[in-house]
Amino acid sequence: MMSSGVTLPSGHTRIDSAEMRNIVKRFPGVLANDHVNFDVKAGEIHALLGENGAGKSTLMKILYGLYHPDEGEILINGRPVRLESPSDALAQGIGMIHQHFMLVQTLTVAENVALGMQPAGTVLNLAEVRERLLELSAIYGLKVNPDAYIWQLSVGEQQRVEIIKALYRGGALIILDEPTAVLTPQEVDELFSTLRQMRDQGHALIFISHKLYEVQALCDRITVMRDGRVVDTVPNNGIEQRTLARMMVGRDVKLQPDRPEVQPGEVRLALENLTVLSDQGLPALQGVSLNVRAGEIVGIAGVSGNGQRELAESIAGLRPVSGGAIRLAGREISHAPVSERLAAGLSFIPEERNRHGTISVFTVAENLILQTHASEPFARGIFLDFGAIAAHTRGLINRFNIKTPSAETPVKNLSGGNVQKLILARELSRQPVVLIASQPTRGVDISATEYIRQVLMEQRSAGVAILLISEDLDEIMALSDRIVVLYEGQIMGELAREEADVETLGLMMAGSTLEQARAHAGAWGDI
Repeated sequence: MMSSGVTLPSGHTRIDSAEMRNIVKRFPGVLANDHVNFDVKAGEIHALLGENGAGKSTLMKILYGLYHPDEGEILINGRPVRLESPSDALAQGIGMIHQHFMLVQTLTVAENVALGMQPAGTVLNLAEVRERLLELSAIYGLKVNPDAYIWQLSVGEQQRVEIIKALYRGGALIILDEPTAVLTPQEVDELFSTLRQMRDQGHALIFISHKLYEVQALCDRITVMRDGRVVDTVPNNGIEQRTLARMMVGRDVKLQPDRPEVQPGEVRLALENLTVLSDQGLPALQGVSLNVRAGEIVGIAGVSGNGQRELAESIAGLRPVSGGAIRLAGREISHAPVSERLAAGLSFIPEERNRHGTISVFTVAENLILQTHASEPFARGIFLDFGAIAAHTRGLINRFNIKTPSAETPVKNLSGGNVQKLILARELSRQPVVLIASQPTRGVDISATEYIRQVLMEQRSAGVAILLISEDLDEIMALSDRIVVLYEGQIMGELAREEADVETLGLMMAGSTLEQARAHAGAWGDI
């Protein structure tokens, strides 16, 4: 942590400390924050950890003026303040960088930064904005071209724009909500270097993340929340991940799933020179070829937007194939309807569980028989067999530990983790030969992640061929037998799990071939 003698660059309101005292926030039927105390000081990075529903996002929205507390107070430099809106928070020197970027793709960096900042009746001077951006870029080591359009920038560069936008607006205390979710490992390293420099310049930073190793690597203090309350605030002085996980969940958590030895069998899924177009009619996959065998998990690594969604949808039958072939258990299904793919043994966990994986207004029972409701044992002729449906639903709720008030509860009332368990239960109940798992643990808490990963490993042991598509590199490395890296719709290379390392995969995710990445890693090793 920095000394109090360090001062912020000009244009920033000095925040020596921000404190939230006895914050209470209620929603209908939910006590989101239960007398929460939290503070952050200048020159520190303070992590906020907790499962989904722990109350951390609600707490930060209160600090940023998006919500108003029912009880409690906020103090800036020891002085009570009332934050009615984000504008009030910005005026106090509080900024927030959201997980999903708030940038207009067709505007330049300078235009995005200045958007909404110009007082009514005045003329925007982009030259002054540009000059200030270059100044901030030099101070913080943020390489940003003020004249570049957002659509021309990589994901990592867009992240820098979000940071520099917060700095331009005078942010002395900055809240970062899952800022590494879409970055390569190299971009994460660059981001952490920037955040440490901001800390040393006198900023107070609040870092929200579910990645325990990131919190260990970056933060000075760690506050853990569970069920709307603060469990504890601890210094980051070598605390173990398993200890943090136990604080978050209230029990011991197995961070790495059991990995029994399995001898892969015959090829169950084969892609041959697959070509698929994006929604804009541009090539999203270009000549992709790979195999997945029975009893193995093949992981697809890559930064979001490099063809992963189109890959999953084309195999599942939700997107047409413009070239090449897809074979399931030796049978070509390139242009087969979804029903034929399901009958041939394909199951699919979609990336967007609420949009493509469930019907939110349907009950748990109804969602568990989607796609099979017209077949025995759930139907007798044109009539549903409600007894069979009820028995099937009870069995899956128990087997997959789906937490729901009843089988008749609408899915929209379930947590994200339980919705994902429901989809997993439905797809695996058909006893597939091939499972496409796209972002299977995205947005779910640590206990649901633990469960889902263990189930995938059990399916591997049972002989299912699994194609795992994930932007979480830790997940890819923990579960996969082989790892394929996708960049701009092309395969950069394939590695066995034992050969893979974060640096090589990160370089491939940024566009290097396997050979180039290994040469680069070797060059670094010789220095």
